[in-house]
Amino acid sequence: MIMERKRTDCPALPPGWKKEEVIRKSGLSAGKSDVYYYSPTGKKFRSKPQLSRYLGNSVDLGCFDFRTGKMMPSKMQKNKQRLRSDILGLSKGKPDLNTALPIRQTASIFKQPVTKVVNHPNNKVKTDPQRATEQPRQLFWEKRLKGLRSWDVSEEVLRTMDLPKGLQSLGPDSTEETLLSAIASALHMSSVPIMGQTSSAAEKNPAIWLNTSQPLCKAFTITDDDIREQELKVHQARRSLEDALMADGLARASESTRDMEGRAA
Repeated sequence: MIMERKRTDCPALPPGWKKEEVIRKSGLSAGKSDVYYYSPTGKKFRSKPQLSRYLGNSVDLGCFDFRTGKMMPSKMQKNKQRLRSDILGLSKGKPDLNTALPIRQTASIFKQPVTKVVNHPNNKVKTDPQRATEQPRQLFWEKRLKGLRSWDVSEEVLRTMDLPKGLQSLGPDSTEETLLSAIASALHMSSVPIMGQTSSAAEKNPAIWLNTSQPLCKAFTITDDDIREQELKVHQARRSLEDALMADGLARASESTRDMEGRAA
C-alpha cells in the first residue's frame, strides 16, 4: 500500500510536539488518512485518550481536536451539551441492561405444530410432544467470544482474571479466556448449580455428550480454602472501591470549593 506522510509542528501542544498525517494513496481505503502525534522524545500517540493520559494536567485537551490538531472552543461547548442531554436521557429512561448471550436462535429441526383449516367440525391441532419438552441449542457458542478484549478509556487492555488450576477447559479450540466467559455466563444466566461436565464421555466426544446447561469445563469441586480465598478477594475489592469513592468525593469537594472562591473573587 502506498502512503504519503506529512509531519508538521503542532502549536496547540507544548513546543517540540509534531503532528503526522498519513494519507493512503492506493487500495480500497485510498484517500483516507490517519493522524498521529509525536512527543519531543519521539513517542508516538494514536488517539486522544493516550495523549491526554501522557500529558496529564499540564495541557487541557477538552477542546482539542485530534484530527486537525487545533483548539476548538465550540467543540467543548458541544461536548458539554451532549453530556448534559445524555444525563437527562438517563434520568428519564432506563439504560439498556440487556444481558442476552450471543447464542444463535436455532430453528427447530422437529416438526412444527400444524393447524389444518378446512370447513369440518372435527379438525384438531397436531403438535410434536418432543418439541414441547426440549428445544435444540447451539453447541460451543462460547467460541464467539474468542478474541474479544476489554479496554479502558485510555485504550489499555484490562487484565483478565486468573482461573484456579482446578478449572480445565473442555471442547475444541477452547482457551482459558473462553472458559472464563463460559463460567461467568453460566453463573449469571443459569438457575442450576455449576459443576462442569460431569460425564466422562464428554471429554472423548463433547459434540455428542455435552451438557448444554453447564460450561465447557471438566467437573470440579469447591473447597473451603477456595471459599475463604474468594472472600478475601471480595473484601479487598470492596476496600479499594471504598477508597476510590472517598478520593473522588474529596476531589469533587475541592473542585467545588475552588469554583466558589473563583466566583467570589
